[in-house]
Amino acid sequence: MQIQIALPDDVAHSLEVKWGNLERKLLEMLAIAAYQEGSISAGKVRELLGMPTRLEVDAFLKEKGVYLHYDEADFEQDIHTMRKLEQEGQLKR
Repeated sequence: MQIQIALPDDVAHSLEVKWGNLERKLLEMLAIAAYQEGSISAGKVRELLGMPTRLEVDAFLKEKGVYLHYDEADFEQDIHTMRKLEQEGQLKR
């Protein structure tokens, strides 16, 4: 979905000077707000922002002062992934 907003040129210029790429900044702000309210997962944040790993998402959220949601389901998924990597020989203890 494409979303467009209209900003006065002077406002857009001032914000670009401060923030850089406005499209990227707005996308990050949207992803952070949606994650904080529980509307999207860290995986969706990763997908929206084009980050290759969960660790990069965690670092990004930490940098922005956002607490990570990590529950029992996340833990179980991490255990499953760890066991799979061990079986494939990609993770050694």
